[in-house]
Amino acid sequence: MENFHKSYFYINKKLIFETLKNLFGEMKQFYNSKSLLRLSFLFVLLFSVITVINSCKKDDDEEFQDHVVQFEVKTTAGGNIISVVTQVGTAQNTIYNTPQSPVTSPWTSGEFFVNSSQAQLNLDANASMPDDNSELTITLYIDGEVARTVKKKGKGVLVASIDYSFLEP
Repeated sequence: MENFHKSYFYINKKLIFETLKNLFGEMKQFYNSKSLLRLSFLFVLLFSVITVINSCKKDDDEEFQDHVVQFEVKTTAGGNIISVVTQVGTAQNTIYNTPQSPVTSPWTSGEFFVNSSQAQLNLDANASMPDDNSELTITLYIDGEVARTVKKKGKGVLVASIDYSFLEP
């Protein structure tokens, strides 16, 4: 019984090591083969195509739009516009009332297109007003509608300013 018991649990180490050696040899041959290189190239190509397709999808964000913009400066009777400063994005324009180029009330910039990517619109004006009931009014129109209006009332030099951003509601 003792001999049977020993032979029953006998492990042929040579057979196990020979099997493992063959298995590792086949794995090494697989990793060195061109089929693995082709398979890896296929996975890289597939990953790249999926990445490009996902990046080309339309974003949920609203895209920038073109708007028709117009600035306007008005004074009541007897008011004299001294200067008007307009700014679209980073482009600033200053207009002075001089004898060679008088600025009369009402002054308008005329309509022009602005892309909402320009973010910031500014209008500043100052005027010399004759009495306490005089009024300086500046208005920003976007797409034909009044976006902002500022009114200053009084005597002397009045200053009014509008700052508008397409990015802020």
